[in-house]
Amino acid sequence: MNEIGTPLLRQSAVQRCLAPECAAQYSLRERIYVCRRCGSPLEIDCAWKAPAGDLSLREQWEARAASDDPVDRSGVWRYRELLPIPAEAQIVTLSEGNTPVYDAPRSAEYAGLARLRLKHLGCNPTGSFKDAGMTVAVTQAVLLGARTLVCASTGNTAASLAAYAARAGIACAILVPRGQISAAKLAQSMDYGAAVLEIEGNFDDSMRLVQELAADPEIYLANSINPFRIEGQKTVAFELLQQCKWLAPDHVVVPGGNLGNSSALAKGFAELLRLGLIRRLPKLHVVQAEGAAPLAHLYAELIASKTRRDPSSIPRRIAPVEHPQTLATAIKIGAPVSWQKSLRGILESGGQVLTVSEPEIADAKAIIGRDGVGCEPASATTLAGIRKLVVGKVIGAEDSVVAVLTGHILKDPDYVTHYHQGTLALPSRSKGEPQPADTLSGSFRNPPERVAPAREAILALLDKRQKRAVPSGARG
Repeated sequence: MNEIGTPLLRQSAVQRCLAPECAAQYSLRERIYVCRRCGSPLEIDCAWKAPAGDLSLREQWEARAASDDPVDRSGVWRYRELLPIPAEAQIVTLSEGNTPVYDAPRSAEYAGLARLRLKHLGCNPTGSFKDAGMTVAVTQAVLLGARTLVCASTGNTAASLAAYAARAGIACAILVPRGQISAAKLAQSMDYGAAVLEIEGNFDDSMRLVQELAADPEIYLANSINPFRIEGQKTVAFELLQQCKWLAPDHVVVPGGNLGNSSALAKGFAELLRLGLIRRLPKLHVVQAEGAAPLAHLYAELIASKTRRDPSSIPRRIAPVEHPQTLATAIKIGAPVSWQKSLRGILESGGQVLTVSEPEIADAKAIIGRDGVGCEPASATTLAGIRKLVVGKVIGAEDSVVAVLTGHILKDPDYVTHYHQGTLALPSRSKGEPQPADTLSGSFRNPPERVAPAREAILALLDKRQKRAVPSGARG
């Protein structure tokens, strides 16, 4: 890695306990995931600062985008001045980042907005936002001499860790809940050579087990409880603001699962503000599925209390959802590990946490597809949530809004097929025996149609389809 060439200054970087009453500090070389004193999450504190009015970072980052150096080309390591990795580190990269921002006029109309932009992190090498954090976490693992990398996963983390572990030449084991992971995501992990370990239980059970495994000094945990994962993922905020010409949007809306993504975006926006590279924070909103919404439940409780907008008074505990249920498997998490960081960032920005139903997610996903942009179901919670926030006048029709899409459409092709063929079964809310599945009747279904092998028949069918076409905002 090149030496830093800007007037940016920093004090010694540390891993700091998130609990204000503790604030214990640990060196960056300590293999630690939670505070040894109080058990709270850790975050990297580099105390970044720069001379007032200095914009050389912007210029340097812009210049690197045209470089042929693989480290410069990475949409994560391009911003290495703000990453807590020493210059001599062996960077493990797959040219992650560099993900597009799309204008989405049909999605905007559906949501009631004049304009909506989609930041599609599903265009990363393994098809999800996880790659931005994994490149930093695996680079840190190499630096620490780890022999085996582990994670619990609903699919995307597994695929990402498996790829970066393969790139680094390090053994990798992933724990997944049996029968609850998209076949496409499992296929990725198998192809990259990871040991795929299926357990009976859910993601939260898998997470508990990998934390126990990580007590072994040769094993390195790569879930978002690892603060180096958050450091990589915060660069999404840098890239997004660079794409927005350093004008912060009014609102950024993110799906909420394990909550590392929203935690990272909040940290990235806060660092840009501290350095004077943006003038204000965007409001950060997190959207969860109704059946897997522990943060939304906690936020609703805070709304009625005096601490609802006080980031310094975040509770120490969150009530888990013991049996999370949603077809958006990437966010089917009942005990998110990064909830405190996420909630702090939401409150500091003035954002909200809300829930959306399974039908709302499914229809929103179909509308995003009508803009020519494919995403996995969890990503579509953003559009469904934006629509509710517009109706509730939290977001104005003329506000600038960015929806973050976290995964590629090919992460869960079965969901797409079942939605359009009318066979998408809603998850049962029963905690006991399985109940008969209810199918979802999507508002924007587009199933295959049989047609006679004749020119006239095909033209007649196309004419019929044209006549029944309805603008997206006029339906639902």
